[in-house]
Amino acid sequence: MNVNEWMNVALEKATEALNAGEVPVGCLFVYENEIIASGRNTVNETKNATRHAELNCIDDVLEYCKDKGIDYHKVFENIDVIVTVEPCIMCAAALHQLKIRSIVYGCQNDRFGGCKSVFDVTKIYDYKISITGSVRGDDAMQLLKDFYKGTNPNAPASKVKKGRKKKVESDVG
Repeated sequence: MNVNEWMNVALEKATEALNAGEVPVGCLFVYENEIIASGRNTVNETKNATRHAELNCIDDVLEYCKDKGIDYHKVFENIDVIVTVEPCIMCAAALHQLKIRSIVYGCQNDRFGGCKSVFDVTKIYDYKISITGSVRGDDAMQLLKDFYKGTNPNAPASKVKKGRKKKVESDVG
């Protein structure tokens, strides 16, 4: 498969996340040209803020290696990560720590991106990962827009007090 075909599969996982009320991020871990882990965000479902698609895939790879009796270090070093949205700083750091081979992502993550948008995690690691962005980015961004059009039922309540008079310049001094 080529990168666009892999991204199609990741976009399907992101759509599953959207349909489940999760931020629509889908991810694949490809090893020796085979998907050995695929995941989506499960933060709302699990009520665990760390259950991003990438971390769910990491858990699956560890299980895969345990089942096959192979060294996970060697597997991670030969994994290509295909993810619909630029990994956040937490996930990018985890991927660097595991020394994966490459990251291919769809759209930028302007709020939490760890590959370049907010912070470039590669600057704190000696190990360099091949990173490619903007693969099917418009499709990934559309899923995010669709999610944020609705209301996230698991988002914390707003702390803005209702009924408070907003200060205007004429009220000051």
